[in-house]
This record gives sequence, C-alpha cells and structure tokens, in this order.
Amino acid sequence: MSEQEALWIQEALKGDDRAFGNLVEIYQKPVFSLCYRMLGNSRDAEDASQESFIRAYRYLKRYDPNRSFATWLLSIAAHYCIDRTRKKRLPTISTDVIPAEIVADHNAPNPEKEFRGREKELLIQNIMNELKPTDRAAVILRYWHDYSEVEIADALDLTVSAVKSRLYRARRSLAEAWLEKEVSKPLNERRAHESPAF
Repeated sequence: MSEQEALWIQEALKGDDRAFGNLVEIYQKPVFSLCYRMLGNSRDAEDASQESFIRAYRYLKRYDPNRSFATWLLSIAAHYCIDRTRKKRLPTISTDVIPAEIVADHNAPNPEKEFRGREKELLIQNIMNELKPTDRAAVILRYWHDYSEVEIADALDLTVSAVKSRLYRARRSLAEAWLEKEVSKPLNERRAHESPAF
C-alpha cells in the first residue's frame, strides 16, 4: 500500500468521503473484475461492486493497517459474491446468440474472431459457474488477480493447505469440463448456416 493510500484511509476514517472516493477510484476495476467473474454478468457485478464498497466504508474501522488493503477489499467482494451465488443459482447464457448488427468497417476487428472470442469467454464463464462459490473465488483471486496462496487464504478465511486443495480440485474440474464441452461441440466447428469462408 502506498503512503497516499494509507493517508486516504486515515482521512476516510475521520469521515472524509472524498478520501474514500479516491480509494474507490483506485480499486473499482479489480473489485468489478472479481464480481464479474464470480457472478457472470455486468449488471450483477456492478451491484455487487457497489455493495462491496458500501460494506468497506461501513466497516473501515475494522480494517487492520498491517494487512493489505486490496486483499481486505477483495475479501469483502468475494464473500459478498459467494453469499449471492449460494442464495440464487445463476442462469446460464446461451453461446448461440450472434449480434444482430455487425458494422462493416475496415478498421473494425474481424467479426468472426470477435464472436469466437466472446463464445470462448462465455464457455469459460459457464464452466466457472459450475464451481462451488468459494472455489470460484480462489481461482479468480489466483489467476485473474495473481494473489498468492497465503493472500487467498487470508481473503477467504481458509488455511493455506485448504487453498491449495481447492485450487487443485478446481483446476481439475475446469479441465475436465473444458474437455467435455470441447469434445461435444468444438469452438471452431462451423455451423450449418455459416459461410465456408469461416
């Protein structure tokens, strides 16, 4: 944590909303990213991000300055998303939806590649949704936020050995699910109505 962040935390503890706003600006992308990966859609991720910051503001007095602020904040977001996921099973998103309009622009990205990339990301998100919420949080913190096993254990209130075990099981489950879905319908398989050029 930088000296500036530590100063903003101290000022926020004294009631300075602008100081807390500065912290929100710094951490809004990582918090949103975690919530999006946990919940699977932007609307729920925005709500969860906002609620995470509200909770962080409310419980800022409980923050231990010897602990990483980012870890503490992402821990709040992860626990909130885990609770939401447990309360409500998320709907799956169809990967067969093709955008209705594709603007012809020579500077625009290749629509086929964009669609395939989006299709692949949706497949990954759907596979992630099949993991238990705590396992999903551990995977996201490890592979999207580059947290160490110790930091993940701290964020999720687990032991380091439990984190290692969860990450191992989650990686194995993800690989099996990926292979199963790839065998049943490869991403590069052309649909009957598509042009042979694709």
